[in-house]
Amino acid sequence: MDSCIIVHSQFEHGLPFAAEHFHCLWKRQGEVAFYRVDEKPRQGLKDIIANSHQVKRLVSLGMKITKEDLRGLPNLQEAVFEPDLDEELKAYCEKAGIKIYRHSSVGYWGESVSECALALTLCGLRRIPQLHHEIISSHKPWDFSFQKDSSGQPIRGAQFCDDPRFTNGTVQGKRVRIVGIGNIGSRYASFMNMLGADVAAWDPFASDPCFHRSGARKIWDLDELIKDADIFAPILPLTSATKGIVTSHHIDGLPKGCLVVLVTRAKICDVAALRKRVLADELALAADVHDIEPLPLDDPLLGRHNVVHTPHIAGRTMYANQQWAEILAAQFLPHAKGD
Repeated sequence: MDSCIIVHSQFEHGLPFAAEHFHCLWKRQGEVAFYRVDEKPRQGLKDIIANSHQVKRLVSLGMKITKEDLRGLPNLQEAVFEPDLDEELKAYCEKAGIKIYRHSSVGYWGESVSECALALTLCGLRRIPQLHHEIISSHKPWDFSFQKDSSGQPIRGAQFCDDPRFTNGTVQGKRVRIVGIGNIGSRYASFMNMLGADVAAWDPFASDPCFHRSGARKIWDLDELIKDADIFAPILPLTSATKGIVTSHHIDGLPKGCLVVLVTRAKICDVAALRKRVLADELALAADVHDIEPLPLDDPLLGRHNVVHTPHIAGRTMYANQQWAEILAAQFLPHAKGD
């Protein structure tokens, strides 16, 4: 048996469906040795894997790899190591002719995160979580202010559920302004464009095709981007270059009533400035990520009429796990049954 997957229990805390999906993909090609371990004390790979000298393809997930492990796999040709090997072990693999495959990006969760951003946007516009919560304990949300016509028949009057102090209703016709038009931001932009919004984005590092394929108009100045935003979505990874890139100046420059959507990292914004305006009922917030996680149960943002939250779940889907495995599996050389 030349294909082997070995996964540590700690790895599956973060990506619980990835290893099993990798197993399913490889089983279509033939037999696969599959091991789940919780190593205490640590065992070498050759002590875990039966007939380790036969292994040509290896997926090692959550295992700490040593040079002795690699020496115990004399016929290994292709491998995935998560976490990545150190430079010394990479050099050993290169010398031994072992091809190592890695993810080139975080594209595997792009669809999941961008769809969550869409869902949060719709929830923020229509106050869906708040109404769901209210309807459980009260008939107040059902009060449509019935009136009677001249014949005494009831007329439904106040058929209006939105909060007019904030951006509300449909995506169509809204001015959606996005910071970051990469893997996640471009998908979100395409959703907004498809639903009829006027979409513009700022991203000095993205190529023109990123804007074109998402239907987003390119804005060269972040100060200009914020001026007319109905919906403002900063969608960037958190790095030393992006931390606080949306400053208090930008937050304070957002039009009153703007809905802010956060799904990547909160600290790409000046969170103190954002909190101040949200708590003052000047902005609405739809957020999957937060400056403090988990949010304290007494955090003033929780339970507000102008805030909807999820607990950092945007990328945590079975689909994202499966995509993680599929992107890596596709890099291995073709492998027919019986190879």
